[in-house]
Amino acid sequence: MFRKIKSLEGLLESERLVKETLRKENALAFNLKESVESELGSKLKDAQSTIKSMDEDILLLQKSNEMNEAEFKTSQPEIYDLKMKLLEAQNTISRLKGQLQQQTVAQ
Repeated sequence: MFRKIKSLEGLLESERLVKETLRKENALAFNLKESVESELGSKLKDAQSTIKSMDEDILLLQKSNEMNEAEFKTSQPEIYDLKMKLLEAQNTISRLKGQLQQQTVAQ
């Protein structure tokens, strides 16, 4: 009988140790999850801030380009017209290249 009691006590102690180990591992995993979530949240905020700043910069650049374009158009209309024709020609060339590539692929 004494042996059975000692055996049961040993088994209970073993189970307590396993339970305590699992509790510690669970706490560690939870802390790691919290840490990763916090870090990712911080990175997300930084990325959102950077994107907002980039969007603002793009808007400023677009406005500046529009102002420069308008100034260029009024100060040098002949060169502006040549520039527009050059852009149209480049677009036409790109479109024709694309059509040629589609025809080549289709054959």
